[in-house]
Amino acid sequence: MFASVLSASILGMEVCPIQVEADVSDGLPSFTMVGYPSAQVKEAQDRVRTALRNNGISLPPKRVTVNFVPADIKKEGAGFDIPVAAAVLSAAGILHPSLLEGVMLAGEISLNGEIYPVPGILARVIKARELKCRYCMVPYGNLQEARLVKDMPVIGVKDLKELIRYLKNPEDFHKENPDRPSPKETENAWKTRVDFLDIHGQEGAKRACEIAVSGFHNILFIGPPGAGKTMLAKRLPTIMPQLTFEESLELTRIYSIAGLLSADSPLICQRPYRSPHHTSSAQAMAGGGRIPGPGEVTLAHRGVLFLDEMPEFSRRSLEILRQPMEDKVIQLSRASGTFTFPAGFMLAAAMNPCPCGFFPDMNRCRCTPGEVSHYLGKISNPLLDRIDLCTEVSPVSFQQMNGAPEGEPSDTIRERVERTRQIQLERYQKENICFNGELSGRQIQKYCGVTEEGNRLLEQAFRKMELSGRAYHRILKVARTIADMEQEDKIHVSHISQALSYRAFDKKYWV
Repeated sequence: MFASVLSASILGMEVCPIQVEADVSDGLPSFTMVGYPSAQVKEAQDRVRTALRNNGISLPPKRVTVNFVPADIKKEGAGFDIPVAAAVLSAAGILHPSLLEGVMLAGEISLNGEIYPVPGILARVIKARELKCRYCMVPYGNLQEARLVKDMPVIGVKDLKELIRYLKNPEDFHKENPDRPSPKETENAWKTRVDFLDIHGQEGAKRACEIAVSGFHNILFIGPPGAGKTMLAKRLPTIMPQLTFEESLELTRIYSIAGLLSADSPLICQRPYRSPHHTSSAQAMAGGGRIPGPGEVTLAHRGVLFLDEMPEFSRRSLEILRQPMEDKVIQLSRASGTFTFPAGFMLAAAMNPCPCGFFPDMNRCRCTPGEVSHYLGKISNPLLDRIDLCTEVSPVSFQQMNGAPEGEPSDTIRERVERTRQIQLERYQKENICFNGELSGRQIQKYCGVTEEGNRLLEQAFRKMELSGRAYHRILKVARTIADMEQEDKIHVSHISQALSYRAFDKKYWV
């Protein structure tokens, strides 16, 4: 007897529907799996057969064949256990084949019949909604995550007996387990233990942080050890605009595929802050594996990717950031295909100006000119060209440290940032962007109108500073953000001069 049920395989960020077919026929007793299954998927035959026996269900002593369609995609992971069990039960006559029509199943089964959660459930449920399935059946541990998808009935099962029961009578689940409201963003979801009020002094650096967040620009902090570079970077998410529900769902989908969601509160309500160690490999940054998973640049999507001690990262790990910084996506090519991951992150990096950290203060710096040049040379000019702002973080005086904090709290700064973002949202409502930092060359010409005085200053700077075309565009983007912060339609000379001041770092250090 033949039976079939729908499941899905995760390929990068894409979900590929997989039809799990089972056939029970006469012949020598065997359990065969075909259709390009991986070693993990092949192990499902032993898990399913043992789980059925331990729950009092005996398969007939016949030939059992399970096929995965399409056969040209390798099936990975333990998420095929439930669909294999359901297909075999239907093919054996225990379940009627019509019960499996229009149902998507995924989950891992243990030897005693318990069903365990698996990563990537949210992406599978979204795909099931696109395919207009009747409902999804997932592990109970993934139920809160699956219910984030609107207009898609979801059933959570704890063990094999519940699987059989709810497949026969799906309405029983909704009677006994009424739909719980999906987790919502709370007013204090963005609140953390850190605040800009904790930072003494550093008014110039705080201003640069506000500009960077308002336009989603990349920023570099340069200064001696202990001046507060890492403190500033850690507080960037506290002044970023709150996530919309669509953005939260997009991030939750990424973290679901990566297997990093919390079981208690799966919906991600805070912007990501990723701070990989400087020993992180290029594969960890971009996403590795034969079938790549999300790397740090993808896990930082819609948030901050902070590189502390930037020159200590390997050259390969840094250079891999160049393409996603420009395109906001990263494409990884493997023998099995090309995989595209979102990478719309805001880069925040911190570094010392030399190995000892005190250059250009020659009274304290112990480095030779060659050592300083070698240290700074670890960061290439093409990568520097993609950084919009650089701010120097100077040592804090005793009076500033000993006195009470005089700065603004993150709440106040974030209110200004959200006002600036609203201006950008209204301006770009017909474009596929949200921030000035995402402007393309054509859009810069359309939206970055500069006064005559500003143009003259920009022309002088272009010649004297020997700016590249990319640097020129990034100066205009930053100037556009500064003008938005001051609610100006046109970019004036003061906005251009301030944007240029954040590009002078390469002439001071990288000479």
